[in-house]
Formats: sequence, structure tokens, C-alpha cells
Amino acid sequence: MLDICSYANLEGETIDSVNAYLGLGSNIEPRVDNIKRAIAEIEGIQGIEITGRSSLYLTSPWGKTDQDDFVNGVLRIRTAMPALNLLHHLKSIEIKMGRQQIERWGPRIIDLDLLLYGDEAIDSEELRVPHPHMRQRLFVLLPLAEIDAEVVFPDDGAKIQEVLIRVLEREGYEGIKKIEGSPAATPVK
Repeated sequence: MLDICSYANLEGETIDSVNAYLGLGSNIEPRVDNIKRAIAEIEGIQGIEITGRSSLYLTSPWGKTDQDDFVNGVLRIRTAMPALNLLHHLKSIEIKMGRQQIERWGPRIIDLDLLLYGDEAIDSEELRVPHPHMRQRLFVLLPLAEIDAEVVFPDDGAKIQEVLIRVLEREGYEGIKKIEGSPAATPVK
């Protein structure tokens, strides 16, 4: 079994484990079950340990607004897997669950985003970390702050609480509510 504390990359260099944050979303029924299935799939990836889990939130769609509401949440994981490998695993889960990318920001059975990866800022053709839209999305910021109020954005040092306050001042809690009966957040280990 792969140790989550270190990982050898293609050059044979050892990579130490990092905390990474994943965004989860679904707006095709059964939305909550889709999120739970995705979490189970993520738990099954060798070399990943889930160390924090937010409550689930019912949220208005972002970007393309003429569609059903989403269920969203955030996971904190510990892994030494390189960020691009992690992204590929997430995309494989989306495909396995039946996601078809027909239109930008359109309805989806599951959406898995790599939001943050350790203290790295990544800007490649395939991956951008921090996730490029997360600072505007209350459905990412609120559950992220719920499981780890000390998160700092690696590209500019902004703290999650500062960013969240700015978005709340602009939008309030419009379009987001915690799902009753949703499992309580599991704080980080």
C-alpha cells in the first residue's frame, strides 16, 4: 500500500505529503447520493486520506443560472500524489459517474475541483491552483472555512476568512443554505 507521507515522481524525487482541498458539486438527482458516491470513490484512491469534510449546502447555480440548484461541499485530503495526478484521478471519477461536459457551467451529475494543493500556486494549461473562480464562489468559501478557518491562499497570502467576509459583504447568504440533516462538518485532523 502506498504511504501517504511520500510519493516518488517520474524523476524519482520524493514528494512530501500536503493538504489539498477538493470542491464537490452535483445538480442532477440524486444530488446528495452523487456527492456521497464521489466521496467514497475519493476514499478509494490509494495514497489519499480524507482529513476534513464540510457540511453539504444547497446552492444556486453559478455562471449559467437557468438550471437546477446544486448540492456542494468541500473535502480536505492529505496526499503526496502530485497535483496533476490527483486531478486526473478526480476527472476519472467524474467520467466513471457519468459526467458529460456538454456546455460550460451546465448541469452535471458530479463536479470535482482541485481547489488548493499545499502551498503551491500552479498555472499550467491543464491545471490552475488556487482554482481560478473559488474566491467568488460562496459555495466553495463557506464550506472551506467551515473545515479549516486558517486556510491561506498561496498566490497572495490572503486568508480564507478575509475573502469570505468580502464575498458575504457583497452577496450576503443569498443562494446558499446548509442542508438540514446534512452530516456535520468534520474538522481537520
